[in-house]
Amino acid sequence: MHSDNFLLSGELTDHGHRLVQRVYYEDTDFSGVVYHARYLHFLERGRTDYLRCLGCEQSALLAADEEGLVFVVHRMEIDFKQPARMDDVLTIITATERAGGAKMVLIQEIRRGDTLLIAAKVVIAVINKHGRPRRLPETIAEKFLGHGA
Repeated sequence: MHSDNFLLSGELTDHGHRLVQRVYYEDTDFSGVVYHARYLHFLERGRTDYLRCLGCEQSALLAADEEGLVFVVHRMEIDFKQPARMDDVLTIITATERAGGAKMVLIQEIRRGDTLLIAAKVVIAVINKHGRPRRLPETIAEKFLGHGA
C-alpha cells in the first residue's frame, strides 16, 4: 500500500484494522467532551478504511456485476465506557468476528492509548443494489476472515 494511503487509511494488523484520528472541536459538545453521536462517525471511518485496506472499494463492489454488492449497518450495540475530549488522539480498531452468508459481524473499539472508551458490535447486512439480501462472495469473506478478532 502506498505510504500516503497508509497515513490516511490506517493499517491492517493480524487482528483487524487500526486507524488513528484526532478529536477536533467540531466533535465535542459545549464542555469539550465528544458528543455521543460523533462516535458513530469515528466507527464508520474505521469500517470504511478497513474495507479500503482490504481492497474492497465500496464503489467498485457496487459496480462489480449486474447485481451489485452493498454493505449496510443492520444492528449496532455500543457501550460507552469513558469519554474522549478535544485534542485526544484516538485509535479505532475494527476486526471481523464473522463473515458469510448475507451478514458480517464486526467488533470495534475506540481507545485513547490503552484506555478503552467505546466497545461496539456491528452487524452488517449484505444486499444488492436493489436492497435485497445477497450472499457475501467467498473471495470477499476470506479477506475479512483473514483479519478477525
